[in-house]
Amino acid sequence: MKSLNGIDFKLMLQSGASNLANHHTEIDALNVFPVPDGDTGTNMSMTFTSGVKDAINSLSDDLSVIAKALSKGLLMGARGNSGVILSQIFRGVYQSVDGKQDLNANDLADAFVKGSEVAYKAVMRPVEGTILTVIRESSYYAKQYVIANPEIDVLQFFDVLIGYAKESLDNTPELLPVLKEVGVVDSGGAGLLVIFVGFKAALNGNPIEAKANDSQTSSAALNLENDEFGYCTEFILKLSEIGVSSFTEDKLKKKLASLGDSIVVVQDEDLVKVHVHTLTPGDALNFAQRYGEFVKLKIENMQEQHNNLPEQTQQQVVKPRQKYAIISVAAGDGLVDLFKQYRCDYVIEGGQTMNPSTEDFVAAINKVNAEHILILPNNSNIILAAQQAAAVLEDLNITVLPTKSIPQGLSACIMFNPEVEISENIEEMTTAINHVKTAQVTYAIKDTTFEGLEIHSQDFMGMYEKNIIIATPILRDALVKLVDELIDEDSEIMTLIVGCDAFAEDVEFVTEYVNSKYDLEIEVHQGNQPVYCFIMGVE
Repeated sequence: MKSLNGIDFKLMLQSGASNLANHHTEIDALNVFPVPDGDTGTNMSMTFTSGVKDAINSLSDDLSVIAKALSKGLLMGARGNSGVILSQIFRGVYQSVDGKQDLNANDLADAFVKGSEVAYKAVMRPVEGTILTVIRESSYYAKQYVIANPEIDVLQFFDVLIGYAKESLDNTPELLPVLKEVGVVDSGGAGLLVIFVGFKAALNGNPIEAKANDSQTSSAALNLENDEFGYCTEFILKLSEIGVSSFTEDKLKKKLASLGDSIVVVQDEDLVKVHVHTLTPGDALNFAQRYGEFVKLKIENMQEQHNNLPEQTQQQVVKPRQKYAIISVAAGDGLVDLFKQYRCDYVIEGGQTMNPSTEDFVAAINKVNAEHILILPNNSNIILAAQQAAAVLEDLNITVLPTKSIPQGLSACIMFNPEVEISENIEEMTTAINHVKTAQVTYAIKDTTFEGLEIHSQDFMGMYEKNIIIATPILRDALVKLVDELIDEDSEIMTLIVGCDAFAEDVEFVTEYVNSKYDLEIEVHQGNQPVYCFIMGVE
């Protein structure tokens, strides 16, 4: 194949999207931290599926038109840092192929080099040993190969590109010590390689099809618009006498993995707490009920929530233009309500494992009517998508404050003053953000080590900022360690945010421990957030 045209390009894109959807769970598992928040594969798959959907729906066989639709779809659908970087790679590809009707090996080489350049420019502090390294090294060496071998065809080019991408990916642990310590390669780079392999399969005449039963993400590859949401299913199960002896977390997780994703399973003696996003909640409940009876049960239709978000959740009404509007991101109905109490005009429901897309931010921005719009991402993996949305709507006065945690976002809201000018608000809110220390408690999903700390599956992990400082089977030991690490002589107030899996007895334990040992104010809020049973902020 000397060149590929628009029809070939569409087939190639669809195959790449399907291959990524089929492997997204494996890519999620490559995330370094052994916590139930690995979402690189999911973010990349939903991002790429969004772009490919727009490319297919362009109803054009013009390669340039398809590439433009792909770029726009990726831009708006980008989720998480990996998704934003992926969107920038193919934005560069589009810029390179714009106006061309077919592509030969040299055109493709130039396109991926351009993709690398655009992606690097989009990231303020590029980190080597990531997807950025993989696209830069593979595109550079593939281009050099084409220069030395100008006669190669398109299929040979992708063989070369894949070979260099694999070599670069295998070397990522040498560039990022944390990857080497845990024994994994970079997850974003792995996702990019999977896309390239899907491209080559289609051009070989064997396009990869999405597996219809491969959980939410591959379903999204088939019908993103309808299957993206499903049902948020949460329950607490009290094990029966037979259930106590026959139940295992692994068995339940395996079953839930076949039904959906965003899975959290925590067992505490005869109680099992479960969170899962699934299109078939009845199947999840029927399987779980074999082991006992439900103590608590909640099922929410996320599609319906999405459809009704402006009218119900956000209570959006047409109102006069105001000076300020604050948009925040939070997961958990308690946190959503709390941010609204703290003057947020719009709360995008999402967070860890549920990263909102650029389009979600654009939609939120379009629903507020203000001279100045302030965005609080509240998660380091969401900041790039928020910044990309601000860039898309460049005619509006949008400021993305780089809040990396929920406590930082809440503190920024408290410091907001609607009576002062925007520059003063940004200064005061940024100062507040920088004075907040954050800690979180979750549990490990695998055995590993992190900076010399031995971690076992199901250990409770205390995370101080981005560092895991304790891993223990005893939750209260983790809580005490974090409290002592957070509080110092300058601390004035502590905010304790309680997750959906936390018990009242543990909340009482923390508050009593703080009050007995330290002289500071403590505020407790029921956030009902998933993944992290406790979030602490001290300032």
